[in-house]
Amino acid sequence: MPNEGSYEVALRRSQQIQADLEVHPEAYTMLTGDRPTGRLHLGHYFGTLVERVRLQEKGIKTNIIVADYQVITDRDTTEHIADNVYNMVIDYLACGIDPAKTMIFTHSAVPALNQLMLPFLSLVSEAELQRNRTVKAEQEASGHALTGLLLTYPVHQACDILFCKGNIVPVGRDQLPHIEQTRQIARRFNERYGKVFPTVDGLLTSTPLLPGLDGRKMSKSYGNAIAISMTDAETAKLIKKSKSDSERNITFDPENRPEVSGLLMTAGICTGRDPEEIAAEIGMGGAGQLKRYVTEAVNGYFAPIRERRQELAKDMDYIKDVLHDGNARANAIAEQTLDEVRTAMGMKY
Repeated sequence: MPNEGSYEVALRRSQQIQADLEVHPEAYTMLTGDRPTGRLHLGHYFGTLVERVRLQEKGIKTNIIVADYQVITDRDTTEHIADNVYNMVIDYLACGIDPAKTMIFTHSAVPALNQLMLPFLSLVSEAELQRNRTVKAEQEASGHALTGLLLTYPVHQACDILFCKGNIVPVGRDQLPHIEQTRQIARRFNERYGKVFPTVDGLLTSTPLLPGLDGRKMSKSYGNAIAISMTDAETAKLIKKSKSDSERNITFDPENRPEVSGLLMTAGICTGRDPEEIAAEIGMGGAGQLKRYVTEAVNGYFAPIRERRQELAKDMDYIKDVLHDGNARANAIAEQTLDEVRTAMGMKY
């Protein structure tokens, strides 16, 4: 019998929720977000943004946090943070996020959300935080010292999710430990002080992880990511200089030919075609023909999104208004939740 925190249980629950979303969208509140450490790329788009738009259009209460405080978990500077935040909002809107339907806000603008950290930290042990596999993976990837903020990252995420009474979070399998920690915090608070918070479930994405142009995980730091905001020429240049291998015949073999297969997967997801079919079509055309095909596929798919993005970038007052409005709405919700927390804890004086 799989335990409550296992992948099998999480997957089964996710499938049940996906079915129920079609019938009772009003019963769900979604929270998700991104760290503004740079530009959003194709991995973000196909991995999460498409799903967010889908949920938004179903009538689910959708909320997106621009997690600016989380930048300093493993970075020593906030030099470009404002530019990154505004460009992230532009990317969201260009990709179909509607601020009339989805609340977009930042960590640093919602004090009551962050104040939930204090009671929540009393509900977890140091050993539980140390065991969180996602935190370990993020620390190893960054090479940064384990700061107090990085160690308590899952607790801060619990604040993000629970302040708006979120009950679904779109995640990949690797993020399930965060969801389990949030469920644990909500359950312990409710048992100790009275029912305030909902049960939270991960909505497991079925989208396969899109690799970078070199076959590794798509990441800004690896230089293998195509940003949504790139021009056609910048996209072509990045794809052209990406690594391939010495074999002329193009085949789809992720294990033995990661670079070529990464390019084929990118073309496949942008055209809706099977990567093996594309490989067979290119055949002895070699890496040059493959890269031209990938360039056309990416630029063709993102043409309307990039056109919208250019228009949005011309009106920064509007972008700031979207964020100010989202922050104001988030503050009202956070104050209400914090008031409920204080009442439950007997701290209303």
